[in-house]
Amino acid sequence: MEILNKYLDTYSLGTKVKNTAMADERRAGEQNVDEEINDSPIEEVRLTVPITDDPTLPVLTFRTWLLGIVACALLAFMNQFFGYRNNQLTISAISAQIVVLPLGKLMAATLPTRNFHVPFTNLSFSLNPGPFNLKEHVLITIFANCGANSVYAVNIVTIVKAFYRKSLNPIAAYLLVQTTQMMGYGWAGLFRKFLVDSPYMWWPSNLVQVSLFRALNERESRRKGGMTRLQFFLAVFISSFAYYLIPGYFFPAISSLSFMCWIWKDSITMQQIGSAVSGLGIGSFAFDWSAVAGFLGSPLATPGFAIINMMIGFVLFLYILVPIGYWTNSYNAKRFPLFSSHVFTTNGTAFTLTKSWIRKHSLLARKDITVLAQSV
Repeated sequence: MEILNKYLDTYSLGTKVKNTAMADERRAGEQNVDEEINDSPIEEVRLTVPITDDPTLPVLTFRTWLLGIVACALLAFMNQFFGYRNNQLTISAISAQIVVLPLGKLMAATLPTRNFHVPFTNLSFSLNPGPFNLKEHVLITIFANCGANSVYAVNIVTIVKAFYRKSLNPIAAYLLVQTTQMMGYGWAGLFRKFLVDSPYMWWPSNLVQVSLFRALNERESRRKGGMTRLQFFLAVFISSFAYYLIPGYFFPAISSLSFMCWIWKDSITMQQIGSAVSGLGIGSFAFDWSAVAGFLGSPLATPGFAIINMMIGFVLFLYILVPIGYWTNSYNAKRFPLFSSHVFTTNGTAFTLTKSWIRKHSLLARKDITVLAQSV
C-alpha cells in the first residue's frame, strides 16, 4: 500500500510538472504570437499605431452614415472649388476629423436610443446605439478622405466650358467623373495586396491622422509643466487658424515675396529669375502655408528621403533644364513667357479660342499653335 501511494504521488507530481511545462510553453507561444503581431518593421508605425481592439463597439451606425456622407460631400465641393485658386487651398480630411468629434458626441447625447424597424423587413437600427466611439470616428474620416481629393476628370469639364466655350450635358459630365473614379478605386482594390497589406508599404500621412485619433479619443494624464497631445493640438490649431487671416485676407502679398523683383523692378530677366508666380522663384519666399503645402501636401508628414527625392527632380528640371532650354532659345523659346499655362501661336501672341473659330478651323490642321516646353 505504501509503495502504491508513493507511485501515485510520483505520478501526480510528474503530471503537475508536465502540465506546468505545457502551460509555460503555451504562454510563451502566445507571447511570441503577440510579439510577431505587434512588431511592425517600420519604427514610426510601431510608435504610433496601437494594436488593441474592442470588437464589441458598434461601427456602421446612423451617426457614421450621416456624418460620413455629409463630410465627404462637403470636402469634395470645397476642395474642387478652392482648386481653381492660383495657390490652391486644400482642406484635408483632418479638418473633418476634428469637426465630427463634437458632432458625434452631441448626437450621442441628444438622439433617442429606441430601435426603429425597417418596414417589410426584419431589420432594425437605433439612432443612438451608445457613446460615440473611436471606430465610428475613424470610419467617418475614411468617408471624408474619399471626398478630400479633387477629381482629375473635372479638368476635362472645365476645359470644355472655359476654353472651348461649349455646353456639356450634365449627365455626360457626371458619367465621365464617376467612371474615372470607379476605375481608380478598382485599380486600388487590385493592388491592395501589394500597396496596402504589406507591412513595408506604409503611408506616412496616415500616421498624422492616427496620432490625432489617439489625442482626441484617449485619456492622457498631463505631466507637470507639460502638455497633453490634445492640449498641444488645440494650441497649434487655434494659432494656425488665427495666423491664416493675415495672408488669406489682410495681407495677401506675403504669399509671394521676391527681393530680386523689388531691387530690379525694370529688368525682365530678374523678373523671370526671381518671380515666384511667373518665373523661377529664386530668392523668393512666402509666409503663406498654402503656398508650401498646397500642391504636394504637408512637408511635416513627409519623410526626409521623399522630400529629397522630389527636391532633386525639381532642381534638375526647373533650375537646370528649363533655364538652359530658354536662354539658349531652343525652339524659339524666348518668344514666349518663361512660365504660362496659356496657348500661344508661333509668333508669340496668345491664342484665344472662339466659337466661330472652332466652327471654321480644326486644331489638328493648325501648325502655328504651341505650348511652352515646361508646361508639357
